[in-house]
Amino acid sequence: MSTLNVSNITDGTDTVGTSYVVNGSAKAWVTINQKVTQAFKDSFNTSSLTDNSTGETTVTFSSSFDNTNYSVVTGSVGESNHTRGGFTFGLAIEGNYTPTSLTVSACRMRSNYGSTTSANGGQVDLGHASASYIGDLA
Repeated sequence: MSTLNVSNITDGTDTVGTSYVVNGSAKAWVTINQKVTQAFKDSFNTSSLTDNSTGETTVTFSSSFDNTNYSVVTGSVGESNHTRGGFTFGLAIEGNYTPTSLTVSACRMRSNYGSTTSANGGQVDLGHASASYIGDLA
């Protein structure tokens, strides 16, 4: 394997330091459909999905992170055909459960719905859930 050492990358118009590419880029990302049979819509550095239960998905990475201190950014797109009118949707890492929710090789996520008066309406499978994972790879 060869190593290329450069301090900047350019496309002829814009130049960026390689430290931004190495340190500041998402090392994995995923867009999934949790409904019926969970499936990738698109992804990078992910190898599989596990349907844990309604609204709970484990994303497994192709290349592991160096430690569990990586950043996770989650989001969901509004469900235009959902049956829970007036509710809002949220997606987050499963932080209030076990330490296994966030490992170097996988991250377990949970999607919930709620109303303007309660964020705890329940768990729901979303048609478009996404997450980005930023940190150092092993």
